[in-house]
Amino acid sequence: MLGSRTKTVLQRLWQALPVLFGVIVVTFLLTRALPGDPAVYFAGPAADANSIAEIRKSLGLDLPLPQQFLIYLGDLSRGDLGQSLSTGQPVLTDLTTRLPASLELTFAALFLSTMIAIPMGILAALNPGRLVDHACRLLVTMGVSLPTFFTGLVLVFFFYYLLGWAPSPIGRLDFAYLPPPHVTGFFTIDAMLVGDLETAWAAAAQVFMPAVTLALFTLAPIARMTRAAMIQALSSEYIRTARAAGLSSRKVILTYALGNAMLPVITTLGMVFSFTLGANVLVEKVFAWPGIGSYAVEALVVSDYAAVQGFVLSMAILFVLVNLLVDVIYTLIDPRVGSEA
Repeated sequence: MLGSRTKTVLQRLWQALPVLFGVIVVTFLLTRALPGDPAVYFAGPAADANSIAEIRKSLGLDLPLPQQFLIYLGDLSRGDLGQSLSTGQPVLTDLTTRLPASLELTFAALFLSTMIAIPMGILAALNPGRLVDHACRLLVTMGVSLPTFFTGLVLVFFFYYLLGWAPSPIGRLDFAYLPPPHVTGFFTIDAMLVGDLETAWAAAAQVFMPAVTLALFTLAPIARMTRAAMIQALSSEYIRTARAAGLSSRKVILTYALGNAMLPVITTLGMVFSFTLGANVLVEKVFAWPGIGSYAVEALVVSDYAAVQGFVLSMAILFVLVNLLVDVIYTLIDPRVGSEA
């Protein structure tokens, strides 16, 4: 018989299926409502009306929308996301090639922002209304107010152009280095796995500035949630009881208060991860980062239906998987989740 925690996870997964189907329907309809005709782009500027009509027929765009949707569902059931008109490659191949780049950038940004935001939120909660609290609010407000492309351009101007400390913003690796053998798709990790520390350092240097740009933007929700959750935890009865029992402040704050405050912080991290992965397109453009965000924008410009649909569907699946992972972590951290289910 399945345990209560396993039932909770399976229930979340089952609830995600209608959401995924809704995403498929909405994405299909919205892509067909985009301005422009992919057949015109594919045919070229010198094509006549007959050539465009033949291309529309070969792409299946002359069929009624319900029939196109059924064909699309049939292709999805076989794992076929279609062929990209802009790259000439299968959409699944394009996504699997570019996804590791976006994931590496997103994980690096979240690591930096978490290492700064959580201690900052704890300090702000321990000193409400004081200088540390005001400094925390000022920093997170600036980070979320400045557009990411502006922050990225400022970092490039100062650290690359003026000071010369950062490498040129030309993608994941400088021209002087070859990509490491593919293992995880993360250049830094793959280079370390084969013992190429020079390439690993070069890849880490390339990802640092775009990661800092994204980290400054993602600081705000993590720091604010940590501060609010810590203030609520510190004012609770069990904290007063722990202090009355003579426990040290370090143990009370780090073990009891922070342990309970981490639950909403974990939820925020999951939401920030999903949002950052799909919304880092401006950072990718500034730093010429070959991720799926820039791929989606290029597909939108030319009305590449298959590429846009594949991008949105992959983002929806990743969002569901992240939420499922958060639920699993919840069941491991808080036993009440499984028992309540």
